Amino acid sequence: MASPRPKSPRPPATPPKKKDESLFEFIGTLGRRKKLKEVQDVQDEGKNAIDSPGSPVFPDLPPQEYILEENEERSMIEPQSFDDPKLKQLIEILIEWINDELCSQRIIVKDIEEDLYDGQVLQKLLEKLTGVKLDVVEVTQNEEGQKQKLRTVLESIQKVLGLGRWNQLKWSVDAVHSKNVVAILHLLVALARHFRAPVRLPENVVINVVVVQKRDGVLHPRTVLEEITATYDDLGLRCERDAFDTLFDHAPDKLQVVKKSLITFVNKHLNKINLEVADLDTQFHDGVYLSLLMGLLEGYFVPLYCITITPTQFEQKVHNVAFAFELMQDAGLPKPKARPEDIVNLDLKSTLRVLYNLFTKYKHLN
Repeated sequence: MASPRPKSPRPPATPPKKKDESLFEFIGTLGRRKKLKEVQDVQDEGKNAIDSPGSPVFPDLPPQEYILEENEERSMIEPQSFDDPKLKQLIEILIEWINDELCSQRIIVKDIEEDLYDGQVLQKLLEKLTGVKLDVVEVTQNEEGQKQKLRTVLESIQKVLGLGRWNQLKWSVDAVHSKNVVAILHLLVALARHFRAPVRLPENVVINVVVVQKRDGVLHPRTVLEEITATYDDLGLRCERDAFDTLFDHAPDKLQVVKKSLITFVNKHLNKINLEVADLDTQFHDGVYLSLLMGLLEGYFVPLYCITITPTQFEQKVHNVAFAFELMQDAGLPKPKARPEDIVNLDLKSTLRVLYNLFTKYKHLN
């Protein structure tokens, strides 16, 4: 076996025949180098065309990221945004939260792009947060199988978050599977907020996103500001444990007694306008009964134009519950710890907490 050609020339130590063979190897190596240089030149030319004067600075993307179909659009975070301390902190907090949730399953996430795109970790996270097993294939290797699984997981997340088809989602199967950091961050923040993750999310995280669209065979870039987190009243924190946490965890039999007492209380007042509640779990989630109940407790008629009487959309229900919360604060009650979205999403603990606050103040009212 011939020894590798040295980097610096030296007197030949082989017979003339071997020298001829080395010469052919040398020529072949030059040819390969020339082809590699040509490929590199083409890639550099394409990148320079994109980074031409007048265009925003583009991230260092692999060559395949520049291949777009006509009218196709692709977005990516500007490299400078990754240096933003708030963005770094947000990513670190979300990774720590996921790892804390999945530690019992010995799942460790190190990179939100590489570890979440195929839906496997998202599936396990959703199952842990909801306690419900998803009907999906555990392991998928090919791209089509991964996307199908990811689609099922994202549809389940959409249902859990109470987002209907009319909602404009900030993530999609293609975006998550293509490791779009912006889409993945939006998804994780939504889950953390919905499930009241015991973490403090940095507020007002805004990043620069470069959006590229191919029109008439030419790439047209633009830079937009993308808000990942806003200002939160509850700071993304889980509520402190209270008596209802204890009831749910250790005394489910006593929980039924509490629910029966609250049903008796609300029906005592709703019966005045020929309304009745049989199930606390579902009948307050659209905010209608909650708003009307506040009017009855405070002795005034709630104008029906202030709420949607027969809400069908998620936003309408959130509006109704938020309006009821405003009435509670106007009556001198503290602002509910629950969010309107919690009530709409049928979170029983949140509903019971709100009703119990009403019961505490108005229990002696006839």
